[in-house]
This record gives sequence, structure tokens and C-alpha cells, in this order.
Amino acid sequence: MTSRRYVQLDVFADRPGAGNPLAVVLDAEGLDDVTMQAIARWTRLPETTFVFPATKPEASYGIRIFSPRREVPFAGHPSVGTAHAVLEAGLATPRDGLLVQDGIAGLLPLRVIGSGATRTIAVRTPRAKVMEIASPEDARLRDVLGSLPLGDLPPALMDGGRRWWLAELRDEAALRSATPPWEAIGKLAHETESMGMCVFARSDDPVYFLAVRAWVGAPAQFEDAASGAANATLAAWLASQNALPGNDGRYRISQGREVGYDAIIELHVDGEGEVWSGGRICNVVTGRIDW
Repeated sequence: MTSRRYVQLDVFADRPGAGNPLAVVLDAEGLDDVTMQAIARWTRLPETTFVFPATKPEASYGIRIFSPRREVPFAGHPSVGTAHAVLEAGLATPRDGLLVQDGIAGLLPLRVIGSGATRTIAVRTPRAKVMEIASPEDARLRDVLGSLPLGDLPPALMDGGRRWWLAELRDEAALRSATPPWEAIGKLAHETESMGMCVFARSDDPVYFLAVRAWVGAPAQFEDAASGAANATLAAWLASQNALPGNDGRYRISQGREVGYDAIIELHVDGEGEVWSGGRICNVVTGRIDW
């Protein structure tokens, strides 16, 4: 049995309990795939990450990401949270304001702004592409969206490392009060090899520009508290339609209130069309894991 540094974080949050929880094992050398999957299953958190020393000169550290069921090639909140944990542990130092993680999705930079409690970290997400633009009357979508008042943009299927259906709702009130049709969402996810349906609506709130809900249909059915990857694919979709809110490609979204959280995610579509997804991170548990 080996003792390793271990932390639990709240990602996309300015206080504990508001964001998306994450577990990070900081000294993962020597752990095999079966053991990492077992630890991720034991934590029962949306994702658990494992940090390895960098093996490439461009990288700050290596990362593996596991859900309780399987390894994940890329996810937004685990990437952002792991960067925070690495900085807190003194395992890496930003170069020109950037860390670089090396994982299944390749080398991905993370922008570090500020320090302490107000520090924000954003990952440059894998390039997302439009897979399909559909009609709300599409047989695959009808049972998911049929009872919801839709907005101006058509539904679309986007792939940005994880594949999401996106649909705009008429207003924030309709989005907040919607009841997910889980059976239909699960069927849609299975038939289209997607995560499920991410719905969004524009908001007049002074803090955020969009309210977002991400309904995961497979392999389990649940509402994501705060999804950096889903919001990154949404940002890419809005950019492709010249429909970004905010100024200079920068805006904030609110997610998670319907399931007891209150996350704020900051998005930036830069001049090259790259999407950065990030926010604040809170330490919740600091200790060691014996496994």
C-alpha cells in the first residue's frame, strides 16, 4: 500500500459546494489502469484525475482522467481543477502564464490568471466541429424537445472531444423550469453516440449571459453540475453562427442550480477561433490516499 497526495476540489466555483467536484491523485506514478479505475469508482465523483511527471519538454505534467465507469479522453472541469491542484502542490510553474497538460487529447495549454482565491484557470479545449444541424421535428429529437419552447437557433450536434446535442430555449425561465425527459435523452445519447442534450437560454442577469443545463444520457443518466466541455462545444456552435453573447468573444454562463449547485464558467473564443473554458477553483479536502 502506497500513500499518495490527494485533494478534492470544487471547480467553476468561488466557494465550496457551488461547483463541480473533482478528486485529484497527485503522485500517480506506479498506478496501472485497473487501479486508477478502481480509485475513480471508489471516489464516486464525476471524475478523478491522476497526475504524472511530464515526459515531453513542452508539457508541465501528464494527466489521466477517469469517471467511475471508464477513462475519459478529455473533460473541462477535470483539466481546470487538476491545473489548480498542480500549482497548489508546487509541481509545475506557468511559462508565460500557461501550463500545458499532456493527456489522451494531446498537449493542451491552460491559461493562469491571477493568484490566490481570485485566480482563474482556463483550458484551451479541443477544436469542436459541427456534425449535424437538425430540425426540432427530427424523430430523434422530438421526444426530448417536443414539450420545450425553443429559441431562434436550430438544434445541432457538436463534437469537441465529447459529442453533445445543443438546443436553444426561448428564455431562462423556460430553461430553469424544464423537466428532463430522461428516457428520451438516454435513447438519443445511445443512438447518436453522444453525451446527451445541452440546452441553453440567454439571460438578462448582470453576472452571466447564458443559463445552461447539460443532461447526460449515457452511460448513466444525470444532470451535470458544471461542464466545461459541453460549454466549450456550445461556444464553438455560437461562434459558427455569429451568435456569441458578451464582448470580444468573452462571456459567462450559469449552470447547476437545478441540481443544487451554482457554478459560473467563463468562456473565451479568441481571435483564432480557439475556445477557452475556465473559472475559479476551491480547495475542499487536502490529504493523502492509501491504496
